[in-house]
Amino acid sequence: MSGRKVVVELRCNEFAMRDANPNVPWTPEEIARDAAEAREAGAAVLHFHARAPGTGAPSSDAAIFGDAIRRVRAATDLVVNPTLGAYTVDDPAERVAHIPVLGRDPATAPDLAPVDLATINIDPWIPGKGFLLEDVVYRNPIAGIRTEIDAIHGAGARVDAVLWNVGSARLLGALLDEGLLDEPAFCEIALSDGLLATHPATARGMHALLEFMPEGRRAPWAYLVGGASALPLLPAAIEAGGHVALGLGDHAYRELDGACGGAPPRNADVVTAAVRAIRAAGCEPATPDEARELLGLAR
Repeated sequence: MSGRKVVVELRCNEFAMRDANPNVPWTPEEIARDAAEAREAGAAVLHFHARAPGTGAPSSDAAIFGDAIRRVRAATDLVVNPTLGAYTVDDPAERVAHIPVLGRDPATAPDLAPVDLATINIDPWIPGKGFLLEDVVYRNPIAGIRTEIDAIHGAGARVDAVLWNVGSARLLGALLDEGLLDEPAFCEIALSDGLLATHPATARGMHALLEFMPEGRRAPWAYLVGGASALPLLPAAIEAGGHVALGLGDHAYRELDGACGGAPPRNADVVTAAVRAIRAAGCEPATPDEARELLGLAR
């Protein structure tokens, strides 16, 4: 393990609003600024959502995505992994429509794009408070997954396969066997205590999913934690050979206020904390070029 390179992906905004942390980036300018700061802190990959000007509402506008990617690439060499919009867009063809548009221009072509390998209830649950929603189903039938994969590959990008549970891990193996995905197949394990369709954000929850990863396949993986800090699980993930995806999009990280002079942390502060844990485990953060080599991306 000593000296192993660990990829840090910044998940800079997701659907997060600014009530819990005012530093969540929404605009292309803010996303690029945070990307540059995170790169300096040790990030290698950027995952972001386009957000509507002014309101921060989710957006599928290819022009907003393209503006952000151009600005990010002008400021950094990060691997770029824009979202498809997840459950906010029902139709898979519509969900992925901006990726081929971005792929037409080398200046905006993504390196990666995520495909969620599960149909799940996505209603958050808080003990003592109940379900925050009770009618949200995130549909990802095989035909829709195929549509998204084909569009991403057609844009010259590789797939970031998001694994929500054991069924997702088994589906990853089937997609590799069918030739719909090739190796190395980068995947991200989504963990959460509040989304019950995922595994809990514990070492036990993580290892339960890893037990069903395709055997004999090159499938480098990172983990993310929805709704809580990803930092406590990082030593266990490093020991298991994994990488990490984290940022203000998933959690406000206000527990880092003290390390930030009492101010709400920025995305770079979260990356700095992750890098500190990576080095404490005897490893080093991967550079973007090292991440590209690991993930099978062109430099």
